[in-house]
Amino acid sequence: MALENIRLEVMKTVEKSIDAYVDKYLIPVEEIWQPTDLLPNSQDEGFFEEVRQIREEATELGYDFWVVLVADMVTEEALPTYESWLMDMEGVEQHGQQKGLQNGWAKWIRHWTGEENRHGDTLNKYLYLSGRVNMKEVEKTTQYLINDGFDIGTGRDPYRNFVYTSFQELATNISHKRVGQLAKKKGNKMLAKMCNIIAGDEMRHHLAYREFVKTIFEYDPSEMMLAFEDMMKKKIVMPAQFIRESGQGIGEAFENFSNAAQRLGVYTTQDYIEILQKLNEYWEIDKMTSLTDQAEKARDYLMKLPDRMTRIAERIKVPQDPHQFAWVAPNGTL
Repeated sequence: MALENIRLEVMKTVEKSIDAYVDKYLIPVEEIWQPTDLLPNSQDEGFFEEVRQIREEATELGYDFWVVLVADMVTEEALPTYESWLMDMEGVEQHGQQKGLQNGWAKWIRHWTGEENRHGDTLNKYLYLSGRVNMKEVEKTTQYLINDGFDIGTGRDPYRNFVYTSFQELATNISHKRVGQLAKKKGNKMLAKMCNIIAGDEMRHHLAYREFVKTIFEYDPSEMMLAFEDMMKKKIVMPAQFIRESGQGIGEAFENFSNAAQRLGVYTTQDYIEILQKLNEYWEIDKMTSLTDQAEKARDYLMKLPDRMTRIAERIKVPQDPHQFAWVAPNGTL
């Protein structure tokens, strides 16, 4: 049987349990939090007083912090790109909603997108109310990112896509959680709560995607191992790798944003290495049997990769001079 056919069979097998995954890892619309639960309610009498408090608390947060928060928000706002990419995976069929026709994978992707969409809404409104960033420049960056699309090196292969999402969801959990911790240290309880709750969503999503991969390993271990190796050789780069400001080329802002995140300790090379170690351990790749010779070599590569990356990371120096973004004024004010 051709590799593509085996993949489709595996996808159909895992799809039979998709409702159980939705119930376990996603939350119904009527039960989950919404942005208004975390932000000042514009229908309340105390709205303007709450906004004033947001603006006062925001003055305590530094330049790199705002750069990272903007980039995190823009990444979340580019969800239309991510949904369309995942909906094009092999094994996903965009049936309508008629009874009995909806493809299980399409259901998962739509429900996952619905949850993720709230993150950008929340952070966007917060940034707007804070008065600390140039919202028009931020909005241009968001539109550019959606216009430019993205390429995470997975093609239409579900195995590679699920490696990517398993990794990336944990990375965003770490980033949002650390931003929340920094906000809390500066006395900004509202923003800290937002970031922590968003981080909780990302963790649930990570647990789901890593479970998809674990199940695929049971049915097609060699091909899943090769897909894992391929993605780690390409490197897992966040969806906003093509992020740019107005007047820039595609991706020009990404390295400067990454440096800001490293300086803050929000997301570092060491975090990347630790995520890989956690995935290796959870998927128990060291205990896999019945692998092809090529997959055995792939497993050896993946087992040695964390130590190899650690040695490389020790030699990397992060620039300490902040890049001047159009999103944020040098002193964090406009």
